[in-house]
Amino acid sequence: MKSNCYVRCLLALLMLCLGNVLSAQQPKSPPNILFIMADDLSAIDIEPYGSRQVRTPNLMRLAQEGMCLDNMYNIVPMCSPTRQTLLTGLGPVRNGAYPNHSQIYDGIKTLPVYMKELGYRVALIGKKHFNPLSAYPFDFLGGRDHDNGKGIDVDLSKAEAYIQQSGEQPFFLMFTSNQPHGPWTRGDVSLYDESKIEVPPHMVDTEATRKQMVSYFAEITYLDSLVGYCLDMIERNGKKDNTIVIFTSEQGNSFPFAKWTLYDQGLRSAFIVRWPGVVPAGSRNDALMQYTDVLPTLIDMAGGNPATVHTGSTDALGNTGFDGQSFKEVLTGSRKTFRDYVYGVQTTRGIIDGSDAYACRSIRSNQYLYIWNLHHQGRFLNVVTKSALFKSWVKKDSVRAMQYVERPEEELYDLEKDPWQLHNLAKSAKYKTVKKELRANLEAFMQQQGDKGGETEMQALTRQPH
Repeated sequence: MKSNCYVRCLLALLMLCLGNVLSAQQPKSPPNILFIMADDLSAIDIEPYGSRQVRTPNLMRLAQEGMCLDNMYNIVPMCSPTRQTLLTGLGPVRNGAYPNHSQIYDGIKTLPVYMKELGYRVALIGKKHFNPLSAYPFDFLGGRDHDNGKGIDVDLSKAEAYIQQSGEQPFFLMFTSNQPHGPWTRGDVSLYDESKIEVPPHMVDTEATRKQMVSYFAEITYLDSLVGYCLDMIERNGKKDNTIVIFTSEQGNSFPFAKWTLYDQGLRSAFIVRWPGVVPAGSRNDALMQYTDVLPTLIDMAGGNPATVHTGSTDALGNTGFDGQSFKEVLTGSRKTFRDYVYGVQTTRGIIDGSDAYACRSIRSNQYLYIWNLHHQGRFLNVVTKSALFKSWVKKDSVRAMQYVERPEEELYDLEKDPWQLHNLAKSAKYKTVKKELRANLEAFMQQQGDKGGETEMQALTRQPH
């Protein structure tokens, strides 16, 4: 009897060990990914990034369950180039989509192609704003490129149905909202009192500024409600534990010195990642990174190897890979630093009411921002400079308003002492070495991208579909 009992125990132990071995050999199912992108939202205008006046409880909920990346930057402060940089992992001049309303070069691979190769169902709901459409083979679930406030902007129940239809196959779902891009028609303005608005130091405090900030803030709160729907959708379908949720704010808002500019208010993006069991909840990281790093990271998250990818593009130095690298190790907490520099490219030629040509390039380190205005002899113009808001700025503070329109060839800011970039140090002999080093690194980036500055600016119209 005792021997039989011993044999049974031994067999049970062997079966348990065998089960553990087999379980360890079973590949873990790839995580689902929900990627939410806002439109024309400055990072400083949501609660996880320090706003004390805009109500974003759902974004706070996401931040408390994930990680905020405090130094994520766009390369282009305009909608279409921003999206296409993120979706290709390539800089805007290299991929061809550097002016607004532009298209990438033929043959370049994009996010939906890579994710499908990794076995994912890949869908987009909301705003597209990329070209050619054939290069971006998403399952399109509906939406519109711009919201006039009439009818349904986006029907997220279609996104939920897509998730349910995916079954056991992993999904990559991209929700690209129109908010808080103007005309700011969806939000509840009664939530905000214009007399209590805190106007940041880089802006001019006028009645028009306050009125528009109220509408803009209300639109952000509406956006936050859509984020809440997405988070609830994941939970009620039992997908939370195996779904990465990412939120990014795109480029800055459409007030002066933000969108269309290379200041931090134009290029800095909110970027929040929730990955249960992998990303530490309620954490932050201030490593420098930029949008060309996002696609390699998504491929890495999905189980691919971004270092072996041929992007369909060869840069000026003969490289065929991405312009960025995976920051997965930053998310897991095993890496604290990432880049030494991030870059900026602004092409005004071809934008609505824009200057005939006004090219700007920038480089940013942790401490300094250097901007090179290649067409400084002219004026920087866009839809903002024709607005009633800007006229109110000129009337109250013409010096500050004209700094938006008339710029020196070089700008240099010490970001530790001057976070709002109000004091240009470019002519100070004290910073001569700093400026020289930054300019050299910027020119090296431009060379790698095939960016010829003024000549590239003048070719911008050829990159817009006709």
